[in-house]
Amino acid sequence: MLHTCAKYVVILKWAIGKARKPFNWEIEMKIPFQTTLAALATVTLIFVGSGVAFAADYTINVWSGGTGPNDTYRIDAIKIAAGLLEAEAGVRGEELNITVEGKAYDGWEEFKQAITLSAEAGNAPHIVVSGHEDIAAWAQSGLLVPIENYVDLDSWPINDIYDNLLKFASFEGTLYGLPQDAESRPFFFWRAHMKSIGYSDAQIDALPGDIQSGAYTLSNVLEDAKKIQDAGLVEAGYGFYPRASNGPDYWQFYLSFGGEMEDGKGKLVFDKAAMTGFYQFFVDAVASGVTKKNHLGMNWDQWYGEVANGKAGIWHGGTWHYKRYTTKEGNDDFFGTIQFSLIPGGGSNSTANTITHPLVYLLTKQKNDDATAIAAELIKIASGPRINALHAIKSAHLGISKAEESVDLYSGDRWAREATERLLPHASAMPNNVNFGQYWEIMFGGLEASWTGQKTVGEAIDDVESELTTTLGDKIIMR
Repeated sequence: MLHTCAKYVVILKWAIGKARKPFNWEIEMKIPFQTTLAALATVTLIFVGSGVAFAADYTINVWSGGTGPNDTYRIDAIKIAAGLLEAEAGVRGEELNITVEGKAYDGWEEFKQAITLSAEAGNAPHIVVSGHEDIAAWAQSGLLVPIENYVDLDSWPINDIYDNLLKFASFEGTLYGLPQDAESRPFFFWRAHMKSIGYSDAQIDALPGDIQSGAYTLSNVLEDAKKIQDAGLVEAGYGFYPRASNGPDYWQFYLSFGGEMEDGKGKLVFDKAAMTGFYQFFVDAVASGVTKKNHLGMNWDQWYGEVANGKAGIWHGGTWHYKRYTTKEGNDDFFGTIQFSLIPGGGSNSTANTITHPLVYLLTKQKNDDATAIAAELIKIASGPRINALHAIKSAHLGISKAEESVDLYSGDRWAREATERLLPHASAMPNNVNFGQYWEIMFGGLEASWTGQKTVGEAIDDVESELTTTLGDKIIMR
């Protein structure tokens, strides 16, 4: 949708009267989406039939968080979409000029501060690329406008995007954005170390299935990590090597012990038994010597270099790590050296799982609704399978739609193909709940306190329960 119905009315009068004066593109009115589509179809016929041409110029700003050298298509995809939209306008006899100005932020804190400051100053970027968990707070603050107000959700390629990803891009039943990518957070095993402690190649190949079925659990992880370490294959504290800092990954271990983050009706859930099992697992890892007490906060560059080259036995990370392992860290035989799987369950009453943390294209509220409509159309085009596959393969993320799996670039990539099949069907996500950030902060505080020995697991759990009750009240269900 390039223009509002108000413009159609004026253009129609102008075309019929064969007016020659320049058209004013700054008229602002809001008409229902279906009406606008019908109007645009009519106006296109009028333009083609009358030979009338017009010109419109737009500058669209795109800011993207968590964006490193491999993630350039988070912005470049919008630039490609702009070229296609301009070409389509040209075919209709229109002159449409779109300038896309992108700004990538490697870190999240700086990015979110910049978004906040720009919103307060009234010059927020048209498109924001951020984690789906930001939708709730930003929507309630008035920063965002729903993308469903500007695009037809039943049209291609939106109607082919995975339903669960669209759910993660929604808040209170309203679709605010479109997923920019998908990913998952798997477990990794160094094959040679597993073989050295008695696993055959066939058993290592079967590990993902054993984990999915519950035959191999987190208890087995600690047992094997200890064997790897006792055999002198890795240094002390390297048997099980978790991620180096806070992140969505740690919620997976809460899920592994049967926990729920939200009840499906908008209320958060604290499952005391599941949280206890989660904390105890990491305390046991430290007590057995396979994980370092001071592991959290270590240098990420060091961490990457160690896990990618066999200095750790078992670890967990993200699907996008594949790109770094096989490029910067020099592992040129990923599938020959590393096995990957879901996060194992915590016991007989739990299941293996993984969390996806899709980034989403979001629209901010603008004074010029025409520019917002253009931005929405660019997001829609950029969500097409061929364009999105460029990002997926370059950055080792996963695709967002069924058709993307058939794109040669995607289907021809072994990592994308196998990770999609093995992980994505089992992926859940953190809830889009305005209070979840507080829950997350309190949860990780309790984990860190018990991990480092500042508190016993029981003390940490009691403190977390008390703090959640005081902070969130009836917004969280205590089990």
